[in-house]
Amino acid sequence: MQVQPYIHFDGRCEEAIEFYRRAVGAEVSALMRFKENPNPEMSPPGMGEKIMHSALRIGQTTLMASDGGQCPAAGSAAGPTFKGFSLTLVASNDAEADRLFNALGQGGQVQMPLGKTFFASSFGMLTDRFGVSWMVINER
Repeated sequence: MQVQPYIHFDGRCEEAIEFYRRAVGAEVSALMRFKENPNPEMSPPGMGEKIMHSALRIGQTTLMASDGGQCPAAGSAAGPTFKGFSLTLVASNDAEADRLFNALGQGGQVQMPLGKTFFASSFGMLTDRFGVSWMVINER
């Protein structure tokens, strides 16, 4: 059994995919636009070019993402809210932790700067530009 996060980006999924490609080396293993739906009447109006489903491989994890699901076709003024969870990246060394933390933090907000703690040689928390909460850790 696996648990795989599925994030709804309220119309910014393609931008998020490109950001995660650059920031954490995400690889797209699947991508389907709403216009490719074999039942077009089931697709929200105006969403043809938006992403209906995607799968991103980050290390050994698959993160799924979409523009649909929780958002209306026009998107909400406030955008999506991601509360009560964080995605965690486990780095193999402090230099990698630093690189990942800085890349994800571009345009985001740091909650806890990356630094040494009693439980890790590097640990930090941030919210990226899309509002997704991340923790980066090197436990060694």
